[in-house]
Amino acid sequence: MEPKFKFEKLIIWQKAMAFGEDINSLTNDFPEKEKFNLSSQIMRAVDSIALNISEGAIGQSNAEQKKFLGYAIRSLAEVVTCLYKAKIRNYISIETFNKTYDEAFHLINMMNAFRKNIK
Repeated sequence: MEPKFKFEKLIIWQKAMAFGEDINSLTNDFPEKEKFNLSSQIMRAVDSIALNISEGAIGQSNAEQKKFLGYAIRSLAEVVTCLYKAKIRNYISIETFNKTYDEAFHLINMMNAFRKNIK
């Protein structure tokens, strides 16, 4: 299917969507007691990344797009903090943490570069 919305063509949106699915898979292994706590929090935050990228791309101005990219970046920082919590609580391995952390770092750098290029 050919993308019809501007945001669908953005690499940062595509990466954020994929990252969200990776995080969703991780939460499947969290303990049941975290279902309404850490699992829920990290899923809301990771979904917020792609949601804010798309909302900003549909905005009326470059300033709006920058504002929503800022929200997406803050949501990604929240995801990273949740990943630390999951690692500390032994819900994920060090290897999984490192892989996911590196993906988050790559994505945040991409989003920051994209935001700097909006005039």
